[in-house]
Amino acid sequence: MDLTYDTALPLLSRHGQAHILRFWSRLNDAQKKDLLTQVESLDFDGVRAMRALLASRGVHGPGAAIEPGPVWTLTAAERQLAGAAGEAALRAGQVGVLLVAGGQGSRLGFVGPKGAFPVGPITQAPLFAIHARKILALEQRFGKGIPFYIMTSRENDGPTREFFRRHRHFGLSEERVCFFVQGMWPALDERGLVVLDRPDRLFMSPDGHGGTLAALRTNGMLDNMAGRGLTTLFYFQVDNPLVEVADSVFIGAHLERQSDVSVKVCAKRDPDEGLGVVAVRNGRSAVVEYTELTPEQKHEKGPDGRLKFLFGSVAIHVFALSFLQRAAARRLPLHLAHKKVPCCDENGATVKPAAPNAYKFEQFIFDVLPDAERALNVEFAREEEFSPVKNASGLDSADTARRDMMLKFARWFESCGVAVPRDADGRLRHRLEIDPCYALGPEDLKGRLPAGFTITGDTLLA
Repeated sequence: MDLTYDTALPLLSRHGQAHILRFWSRLNDAQKKDLLTQVESLDFDGVRAMRALLASRGVHGPGAAIEPGPVWTLTAAERQLAGAAGEAALRAGQVGVLLVAGGQGSRLGFVGPKGAFPVGPITQAPLFAIHARKILALEQRFGKGIPFYIMTSRENDGPTREFFRRHRHFGLSEERVCFFVQGMWPALDERGLVVLDRPDRLFMSPDGHGGTLAALRTNGMLDNMAGRGLTTLFYFQVDNPLVEVADSVFIGAHLERQSDVSVKVCAKRDPDEGLGVVAVRNGRSAVVEYTELTPEQKHEKGPDGRLKFLFGSVAIHVFALSFLQRAAARRLPLHLAHKKVPCCDENGATVKPAAPNAYKFEQFIFDVLPDAERALNVEFAREEEFSPVKNASGLDSADTARRDMMLKFARWFESCGVAVPRDADGRLRHRLEIDPCYALGPEDLKGRLPAGFTITGDTLLA
């Protein structure tokens, strides 16, 4: 419907949000039209759920006790069998890749999509390039196209598409790179009122990685996947350059166990690390977000002296497409966070608060786990597959990610019998970088290195 002021006001009044139009008289025609468009796009059922959650201050109800979830650590023989099953699925063209990439690089001091952030140790290759080149290398290995689905946000969709166009999709077929935009939700103040950050604009923020499901459905991506004959989706987030994209062992383990959803997990480095932990609640698999654990749960030890809730999820999953299709038909639980949100004062001026003043709402993708008939937690070696770029400095920064990338490459060289110069404290003396299309692992590297290869300075293989 096309809203007017006379139809919007009673609609908003019914939902307790008539304040959205309080600056109407001072708006010009273009601003009025834009504001009405925003009102029309509001999910009032979702806003009602947000207000209910806010009224309970984020408590969904009495929570059942949780226990650590079972974790599968594959043996060498199991890895070989799983790898063969995963490779067969890749060779049959049944696997797609799903990347969550809606973030901006602002926390890194970078202007633009986070996926455009340069992280290659020598080449400064952006995150997008590293991920895309891994997919290209798999296509070359298995002789089959791998559709690449990239979820963007309203803020970075245009720049992301342009970035891929400018770089010719990093060698991938443009037809197989599919962009879609995640949803946006309003923030609410303490009274449950939708926040305006300008007289003519609602404050909106992305609906979280759990919004992937709704975005896949509303953008036709689930139908696209089915139409391409896919059965299995590998899911990950853009900020982790170490991820083994479409890892055949992980995919094969998922397929062999006929899992609906599988989760890669690693040991937390300390009790307060910001990873959700894998758990069992009411007899169902779950991931419990770190913000929703009590201090006692975070620090509790098991009989072996290790953390009871030791294993954390790093947002690397494999989904059965049939399960995603079912899961997309239901609304996931909401989670709220108290944040500093720009807002209008009584005069319509935008105020940037010094303290949290409103609530943002998100859905988490792992909240599909309780609906899975079969779910699987698979352990991986953190140093091989997880080093996210989240902070401008310190832990989980570009510096630590580049260090970990180079250490991984060094292990590949050393497994091939190549000496890697190191200082007395083990630090690498030279920068190392290997393009994924040159080698995806030590076995690839061993087959490509020339006889007598040595490292005497910064080394790039591409």
